[in-house]
Amino acid sequence: MQLYRNRIVVKVGTSTLTNNIGSNDLRSFENLARVLSDVQNMGNEVILVSSGAIAVGANRLNLKAKPSTMRSKQAAAAVGQCSNMFFYDKFFGEYGKVIAQILLSAEDIVQEEKKINLSNTFEELLQMGVIPIVNENDSVTYTEIKSKDRLFGDNDMLSAIVAVLCHAGRLVILSDIDGMYDRDPHVDPEARLIERIDSIDESIFAMAGGAGTRRGTGGMKTKLQAASLASSNGIDTVITNGKRPQAIYDIVEGRSCGTMIAGRR
Repeated sequence: MQLYRNRIVVKVGTSTLTNNIGSNDLRSFENLARVLSDVQNMGNEVILVSSGAIAVGANRLNLKAKPSTMRSKQAAAAVGQCSNMFFYDKFFGEYGKVIAQILLSAEDIVQEEKKINLSNTFEELLQMGVIPIVNENDSVTYTEIKSKDRLFGDNDMLSAIVAVLCHAGRLVILSDIDGMYDRDPHVDPEARLIERIDSIDESIFAMAGGAGTRRGTGGMKTKLQAASLASSNGIDTVITNGKRPQAIYDIVEGRSCGTMIAGRR
């Protein structure tokens, strides 16, 4: 598969975009918009895959607990997506950037005609200098919130699918820690950051542990699954800390940062 080396897909998760009470973390939005705008100014094409709609929507609706029913999750997603896009438009706009919203469901990827149309839309937006912002269409489809038929699993896998669809040269997954460790760094101060992974096997997955933060849905395992898909299509993946989006400069300039999973050439 021919890749565009200057095309980068960046995935940001709920734990980065929200604070401890589930509200929008405005510093994270602003820092991310500034860095990605600057990265585009350096001659790169940027696609952002963003989570956070359900958590932010639940907070905006003053729900006492995390939504548990399908209808409440979809309602929260509809509210939260509006909030997130408002802030993206505001902060990217301050740096002279135009954004576009793309909400995906599994059918958009599986059905060939829809997949071709989607690919053409991405290409046209990127040629226009627009930064597409992608999320699952949670307010409409149920399969990607909770179903055995889930294609994306969560937005980690969605970001890898988008990277493959758009022939991106790099995938950056922003996490709540600095990368992949040989042990859980939250409980073991001796845990060691793994700077490079050339092949993802069962021993690597065994280090990944369980779920992520209480506000997010994914952990390191889902990030490795996404990286595995990207790698099989020749795409390099970097997992790094979302609270330090400046690390993306290191990535696009070829410096070591976080954990790099090499794409298979």
